[in-house]
Amino acid sequence: MRNNLLISLNAIAGAVAHPSFPVHKRQSDINAFIEKQTPIAKQGVLNNIGADGKLAEGAAAGIVVASPSKSNPDYFYTWTRDAGLTMAELIEEFIGGDGTLESTIQNFVDSQAKQQAVSNPSGSLSDGSGLGEPKFNVDISQFTDAWGRPQRDGPALRASALIAYGNSLIANDKQALVKSNIWPIVQNDLAYVGQYWNQTTFDLWEEVQGTSFFTTAVQHKALVEGDAFAKALGEECTACSVAPQILCHLQDFWDGAAVVSNLANNGRTGLDANSLLGSIHTFDPAAACDDTTFQPCSSRALSNHKRVVDSFRSIYSINSGRAAGQAAAVGRYSEDSYQGGNPWYLTTLVAAELLYDALYQWDKQGQVEVTEASLPFFQDLAGNVTTGTFAKSSSAYTSLTSAVKTYADGFISVVQQYTPDDGALAEQYSRDTGDPVSASNLTWSYAAFLSAVARRSGTVPASWGSSTANTVPSQCSGETVTGSYTTPTAGSW
Repeated sequence: MRNNLLISLNAIAGAVAHPSFPVHKRQSDINAFIEKQTPIAKQGVLNNIGADGKLAEGAAAGIVVASPSKSNPDYFYTWTRDAGLTMAELIEEFIGGDGTLESTIQNFVDSQAKQQAVSNPSGSLSDGSGLGEPKFNVDISQFTDAWGRPQRDGPALRASALIAYGNSLIANDKQALVKSNIWPIVQNDLAYVGQYWNQTTFDLWEEVQGTSFFTTAVQHKALVEGDAFAKALGEECTACSVAPQILCHLQDFWDGAAVVSNLANNGRTGLDANSLLGSIHTFDPAAACDDTTFQPCSSRALSNHKRVVDSFRSIYSINSGRAAGQAAAVGRYSEDSYQGGNPWYLTTLVAAELLYDALYQWDKQGQVEVTEASLPFFQDLAGNVTTGTFAKSSSAYTSLTSAVKTYADGFISVVQQYTPDDGALAEQYSRDTGDPVSASNLTWSYAAFLSAVARRSGTVPASWGSSTANTVPSQCSGETVTGSYTTPTAGSW
């Protein structure tokens, strides 16, 4: 997750000899595991949010701490990306009926009003450049050590989370509150995306500079929903006009069979869980199986899912015996060496979530389409499948979706297998033994669990309007819009 500056002796330890056959612990029913793990994961998130989280001592109110781990590795900071993704999940749970989360969400909004104004090594708010700073100290002061900066996904993710909360308030006739407390923060973030989207960035793993699929995908989504959000408030989003050009650029990552997750000459294959994360965080429950936005049920997303998951089958000893079409432990990318280069809980969960998203979309559309591109994915699960469109009333539809559901559940079972009895989710689990390694109680791991099991139960976010913004311009341009930035203030709730 973090810059290679942090690589420690643990990376060397990962090179020790490993047993030929992993030891698989007995698994209970997946539903029982989910029932037990869900409250643990939710509390795991809340424990890491200041000021009241029991593992976040010293963090300002509303600040999401990445992990309580303070050494090997030290993650006791707040990352704009992690915070945005985490709060998006809590906001979804709030919208789903958990009113106890609202004060935490409002504290987060207030903390971001302060954080946006903090000058830092990436720049300041005057020209927006400071919004690309990836991490801050937990008291919302600048972090000044060497780092992979800027990272341009954070503003888009924060905007999307706040837009979701804002839309829920608008639905309850609280436009004035949204306009005073939320819009100034969102407007800055949207302006940042519109101004800086076409400049290089460090990717979400903070190691490679270039052009990131995940970043580009979430930037497009933020501007599309940002435009509708602005209109609902009687405001204007000038930055949002470049959304079609970002979508145009998003097509560059597709190589015909998979997503090349970072367009940089970095010696990697490009197969990376970055791309799976991009699809689930731009999932639109109202969308068709649209290739241009890499929707989870699209041929591109399914072909890519196979390629990414398969890239880990032979490199982790705990995947011994897990053949194509069977769920496996999933890491970031096969060349990874950070903290030993292990599978991650969150990336394994993402492999499940993408398939749950696809199942939701097929059910809503009433059919499954198997194309030449997605055929290899389906053949792993149902060997006699052919290309074609299969209606919900057909036995082929039933067998295909049942196989995909079983496959998706398998990734949850992998996580279950390597989750300790107390339910604590670290960042990684050992490629050789399955034991938890690296940062303990990773906030993102808990949020990823909650999101995956929500999708499994059919709980989905609101549409972000992808079906009105999926047409690729005939010619791409690098058009940007110079932003206007204002200092937001924490308002009264």
